[in-house]
Amino acid sequence: MPDTILAIAAHPGDALFTMGTTVAQHIRNGGRGVFLSLSLGERGHKTIPPKEYGEMQRAATEKAAKILGAETAFLTYPDAEIPLHDEASFAVCDAIRQFKPALVVTHWSGSWHKDHQNCHALVRDALFYAGLPAITRERPAHSVGKLFFAENWEDMTNFQPDTYLDISAVYDRWLEACAAFPMWRGETGFRYHDYYRSLAVMRGCLGGFQYAVALMSDPEQRSARVRSLL
Repeated sequence: MPDTILAIAAHPGDALFTMGTTVAQHIRNGGRGVFLSLSLGERGHKTIPPKEYGEMQRAATEKAAKILGAETAFLTYPDAEIPLHDEASFAVCDAIRQFKPALVVTHWSGSWHKDHQNCHALVRDALFYAGLPAITRERPAHSVGKLFFAENWEDMTNFQPDTYLDISAVYDRWLEACAAFPMWRGETGFRYHDYYRSLAVMRGCLGGFQYAVALMSDPEQRSARVRSLL
């Protein structure tokens, strides 16, 4: 089975807008991609009732994932109320053990958004739990090889990118996928389309590609353990 990348986000828009190109590029390289949303982001529209908007978000996620060749999974936490406790960590742990990703991409901790902060912390704990054979769950333990944090306009405090990924080959398909979301088109106030499209151009300039995304790797992955610098 090809290596899997699991994108874990607080809300569907975060998953597709900030992690979608990373997942799409992994799929293009022969891998498998899964988007896991902890909530539907159902309270994110000013005029559409949460229940209706939540179903729109779910449908948009499934449509967008299909365009990119990815899979979807959802947890059922209320938007703006994603909890931070072991029960939620174990729910994410179970998803990690189910999909067996080689890579996980999620939110950076430096966010003003409570759901994003909690998602980051839940993923941290879930990775720890998922890799421990002594913790008995329905599925056996699975250790994830690499963890990356996506660049999100709401999560920029102390975000320090160190990895530039060329997304030129999947850029147009990603735009098509994101267009499935009302919020991408600016219906909720923020100009997501303009921001993330421009960000891909800017990061491409810095990375030496036509289009790119900037990721922050887990500090532990950047640790070098050597006996000599020569």
